[in-house]
Amino acid sequence: MKKRCFLFTAIVSLLSCSVGFTQQTLKPKIQTEWSAKVISNNPLPEYPRPQLTRSNNWKSLNGIWQYVIQPKTSGNNIPQHFDGDIVVPFAVESALSGVAKTVGKDSVLWYNKVIDVPASLRKGKTLLHFGAIDWQANVYVNGVEVGSHEGGYDAFTIDITMALQKGSKQTVSVRVWDPSDSGPQPVGKQVSKPHGIWYTPVTGIWQTVWLEAVPETYIVATKHTPDIDKQQLHISTTIHNMQANDVIKISAWDGQQQVTTVTTNNTAENILLDIPDAKLWSPTTPFLYDLKIQLVRNGKTIDEAASYFGMRKISMAQDAKGIQRMQLNNEFVFQYGPLDQGWWPDGLYTAPTDEALQFDIAKTKEMGFNLIRKHVKVEPARWYYHCDKLGILVWQDMPNGDRGGNDWIQQLRVKMPAGEKVDNHHLLQAQMPGLVYDKKRTPESEAIYRKEWQAIMNGLHNYPSIVSWVPFNEAWGQFKTKEIVTHTMQHDPSRLVNGISGGNFFIGVSPIVDLHYYPGPAMPDPAIYGSEQILILGEFGGLGLPVSDHTWLDEGNWGYQSFTNKEQLLERYTKLIASLHELIEAGLSAAIYTQTTDVELETNGLFTYDRKVLKMPMDKLQAIHKKLYEIVVK
Repeated sequence: MKKRCFLFTAIVSLLSCSVGFTQQTLKPKIQTEWSAKVISNNPLPEYPRPQLTRSNNWKSLNGIWQYVIQPKTSGNNIPQHFDGDIVVPFAVESALSGVAKTVGKDSVLWYNKVIDVPASLRKGKTLLHFGAIDWQANVYVNGVEVGSHEGGYDAFTIDITMALQKGSKQTVSVRVWDPSDSGPQPVGKQVSKPHGIWYTPVTGIWQTVWLEAVPETYIVATKHTPDIDKQQLHISTTIHNMQANDVIKISAWDGQQQVTTVTTNNTAENILLDIPDAKLWSPTTPFLYDLKIQLVRNGKTIDEAASYFGMRKISMAQDAKGIQRMQLNNEFVFQYGPLDQGWWPDGLYTAPTDEALQFDIAKTKEMGFNLIRKHVKVEPARWYYHCDKLGILVWQDMPNGDRGGNDWIQQLRVKMPAGEKVDNHHLLQAQMPGLVYDKKRTPESEAIYRKEWQAIMNGLHNYPSIVSWVPFNEAWGQFKTKEIVTHTMQHDPSRLVNGISGGNFFIGVSPIVDLHYYPGPAMPDPAIYGSEQILILGEFGGLGLPVSDHTWLDEGNWGYQSFTNKEQLLERYTKLIASLHELIEAGLSAAIYTQTTDVELETNGLFTYDRKVLKMPMDKLQAIHKKLYEIVVK
């Protein structure tokens, strides 16, 4: 989402004048109702990896750690003294961390915690898991560096078995450096000086940290891809230290009833599970099958993990008029949902509780949406699990980074609803000399992008709710467009790729052509693009309403169009959505409204930033949105 007219100075402090800790947290100016439910010594205690579960022999390390911020030039020696306590996994800039300090590119953040590793977690191998650390992390156990990682949005695991000492007490230390928007790495909406559509930076651990005990030979990961046309599930597995005579047994279950099972010693290639009379996953019927994966040696199960899958297909096909339509399970379903930034006034990148994490998804569906566009952020694994369970489609963005160095211009012919005229401030119709469409990144920057994007796609592959990948948004760091979009399509042919959401358009590169148009609505001209590409309105709306006592700041708030009361907002929103009807009939397959909640200075959310006020009546929204799915397309 590009802000064109509103620029602001650096954001003032988010905190009230609190001194010290209250249950190891500070109180921001506004907060969600879940802040009070955060247990500082055991926050977010839920099992963090729903797609590969082992019910026993794991332990959350979330809670109170020590921290210190040091100059980047101080080196890699573990500090002897720390500044105080920090609540993990909340980023150091957040109120819920109990610190709320900025780190910046010239400093490093150190974590330290003495943990208890009982004997039950020292059988076989002991793995240390991090859901996400932003950005560069070096990990030490008992003073020994056991591993490092670069990437703010992908999970990573370190085998710490050899670093453990006698006794149950062990010390874990983590050094983090994050240059925020001054570096070449993906950052999403984070900037060192928040303004407009750009928000407070996030540094360090921001997802669950946990221990797991596994046998010497164990199941590392699975990959499953449904094929509803053949009624099969394609599965591959990654096994650590598999022996010659080991076999893998995989079973699919429909509740208590076993549907199918297969036994094989082949892990590298696809294992096919027949799913007869498959129950299809969709927003209206989000049915999930259970999976059991067993590693068997000499007739004995030596490792076992559980997972799940949904039988779902996303594809494109021409309608009777020759217009390409996005199809779900071989039928056209209009996809409509909000742009979801995933930010919190108290936790920034991290929801205060799992209940809070579910709230945005559940309310989005309750309002009558069937889609969420997860905007330039990746969520914890449990967020996608809740989308799978509740039944809502997801378009997953790649978090942008390395912005600047190229122009942004949507060279698209557009179709407007009857009586509306094109706003030329949004679009330039003719080619202009000298414009730079593809940014030239450094080799380091390119490598970072490619590595993390592939890690994100791999890590999220198994979630049936995700139906589209979005590698670029509005030319933010857009580079080697054809190459990146083609690679994304080849890497995961089971999903559609919205290669250039509102960005610099390249004909024929992506199966989707995506227009951003505020307030809108509008669509790419079906007469020009519709026979070859799916037509999308990737962002529109942005209707703003600041609600007193529920804003991040008292002044300087904005929306693309601003209103003074809920009645005006509802009237304008109703007209916007009514205008979509004509566009759907003309060929529009999906639309994204900006946005789920207010975020910092933006007050164009359906909910306020603290999630305490819904700005339009729930029943009105349900009725308005229901009509969108009733439009018959021939």
